[in-house]
Amino acid sequence: VNEPGVTPAETVAQLRGTDPGSRELECLAGAIYFEAKSESLAGQLAVGHVIANRADSGRFPSSYCGVVYQRSQFSFVRGRSMPYIPRASRDWEEAVAIAKIVDQQLHPSPMGKALFFHARRVSPGWRLTRVGTLGNHVFYR
Repeated sequence: VNEPGVTPAETVAQLRGTDPGSRELECLAGAIYFEAKSESLAGQLAVGHVIANRADSGRFPSSYCGVVYQRSQFSFVRGRSMPYIPRASRDWEEAVAIAKIVDQQLHPSPMGKALFFHARRVSPGWRLTRVGTLGNHVFYR
């Protein structure tokens, strides 16, 4: 439950920790970690919200883990697993906090209802509506 005027950074500071609390939040936090740990807080929020938007859309699997592990969607996924994550790292603690923010809808996505993103260094030629660019990612719906 978020009071008006509380910034995402303040919410991250409150929710930061090493334990996501559930397998679903673990999947969401892992995706945020691998896709966006070097991004701004807004960039990490946007990536997390894409996964939540997909789970809510009816066009993708209906769980965070289902979305993250869907074939050929995320390059960091190896089969049904993620690479090793150093759980004592600040990047992981922040990814956990951002996963909780996304899951509890404490702060909206800076990229609205985007369902797709890619790194700016690639151009997949998608025929989708571009929502915007944030940090190193381009977002679409």
